[in-house]
Amino acid sequence: MQFHHLNWLAIVVAAISTMIVGFIWYSPLLFAKSWMREMGYDPSDKAKTQEMRKSAGPAYAGSFVASLISAFTLALILHGLRTEDLHFGLMASFHVWLGFVATVQFTGALFMKQSMKLFGINTGYQLVCYLVMGTILSAWR
Repeated sequence: MQFHHLNWLAIVVAAISTMIVGFIWYSPLLFAKSWMREMGYDPSDKAKTQEMRKSAGPAYAGSFVASLISAFTLALILHGLRTEDLHFGLMASFHVWLGFVATVQFTGALFMKQSMKLFGINTGYQLVCYLVMGTILSAWR
C-alpha cells in the first residue's frame, strides 16, 4: 500500500475533529457531570476538578497522538477498500468501530466492573468520532 495516495490533510483534520467532539461530548453541555459521577468524581469538589484540569495537558497530547493513529489507520482501511462514496465510508467506519472499538471497550468495562452508563458515554463518544472521521476521510478522498 502506498502512503502517498492518502490525504494527509484529511487525516490531520479528522484527528483534530475527535478532539473537538471530545471537548463537546465531555463538556457540561452533554456528559461531563454524568461521566464524572460514573468515574467516582464529585462534580462539586472544586479542588479535585482543578487537579484534573492541571494534569489534563499530557492526557490531551496523548489523546491527540492516539487520534492521529486512528485517523491514519481508518484512512488506510478506507483506501484499501477503495471507498468511493460517503455512504460506504460511513458504513465501513461504523463497522470498524463496532468490530474493534466497541468490543474492546465492552470487554474492558466488564472486567473493570464499569457501569453500562459509563460504557455508553465513552463508547458513544468513540462512535461519533469514527463517524465524523469516516465522513472527513471519505469526503476528502
